Amino acid sequence: MSPITRSSRAVLGASVAALTVLAATACGPDNSDPAIAQTTAPNVAGTKAGAPPFKLPTVEELKTWKFDDWDKWAQSNVITPAVKGYWTLQKLLAAKPKPMPQPAPDPTQPPAQPTSAPAQPTATQPPAGGGGSDQPPAAVPAKPAAHPYAKNLHVNGKIFFKDGNEDYVCSGTVVSDPANPGKSNLVWTASHCLHGGKNGKYYTNITFAPAYNSNGSLSGGKQGDEAAAEPYGEWGATSGMVSPQWAGEADPEKGGPWSQYDFGIVKVANPAGGGKSLEETVGGSVPIWFNAPRDQVSVTSYGFPAGKPFDGVELEHCDGGKPSRKTGDSTRPPMLVIGCTMTGGSSGGGWYAAKDGKPALVSDTSIGNNANTYEAGPYLEDVAAHMFDYFSKKSK
Repeated sequence: MSPITRSSRAVLGASVAALTVLAATACGPDNSDPAIAQTTAPNVAGTKAGAPPFKLPTVEELKTWKFDDWDKWAQSNVITPAVKGYWTLQKLLAAKPKPMPQPAPDPTQPPAQPTSAPAQPTATQPPAGGGGSDQPPAAVPAKPAAHPYAKNLHVNGKIFFKDGNEDYVCSGTVVSDPANPGKSNLVWTASHCLHGGKNGKYYTNITFAPAYNSNGSLSGGKQGDEAAAEPYGEWGATSGMVSPQWAGEADPEKGGPWSQYDFGIVKVANPAGGGKSLEETVGGSVPIWFNAPRDQVSVTSYGFPAGKPFDGVELEHCDGGKPSRKTGDSTRPPMLVIGCTMTGGSSGGGWYAAKDGKPALVSDTSIGNNANTYEAGPYLEDVAAHMFDYFSKKSK
């Protein structure tokens, strides 16, 4: 599959007052990191002051949600804009890869065995579909993008954020905004790169750096400068949304039924204030392909892995081919699974497949195994489509 279409550096300004989707103008698998600091909130996601308490829907209720239901959920999604000048080059380089949740053991499968050397890529992975046990795919070695990145790769970027007293990093993708064609300010990523799960709240200083290290100024341990490392600057999140099941159920360190809804979206602001949109600035965006036919797609995933042996400064990709599946909770859509050796920091990175000859986003990196041989992402069906449709219209 050919890579995706994408295309100002200045200081992130913003007040520290919380913004919601209603008021708005608008992560990676590290398998050995220590426990993530947790913060508490009065209810599911840190409800906007004055909003009624939010009741977590059942999966069946969530599947029937209408626009008004998402509108109520939006009041529990509070993003605090990044503090001006928070991210320095030292903090960017020191940010830890967000631990990718580990999948629950599958009693029908033997435990994965670490390998001394990466396996060679396979042409395709087992097709998704049918019944029986899920079949783990063979490992596919990650490959770095050449410097400078091709223009169509500039939609890929790093997401930096603060959780408690620690700085972390994930990956994200500039996605097309139906309500603002050609002028999207939306970034797709994993829920676990934005929110602490059950009894948690949104992380702070959430910032997107598209085409990070495109010119290779930080490669090989070089000490480049911040402006060179971030050719389009730092785009701070001003509003966002994660799935209700993630916010109400998730243990962010462990895979579980919530991982089947591990997707999130943020709207970002031009660091110069006003001016061009993110899509116009980077030169493109990626449409989201909801309900993509599992047995027909061939997937390539992108991300910035930072766990060993990677160092977090290179855009890597895995040509996973046809995805396998991870069923998990049978009331929720089975996850897509591909072979990939990427590690922490690649969480939230985009999974692409060709639709009508052009790349489209079909998932994001959610969970991986200890051996770093595969990664899984949520299947984006109607729940994801309805959440995105709501967010696009309300953040117009």
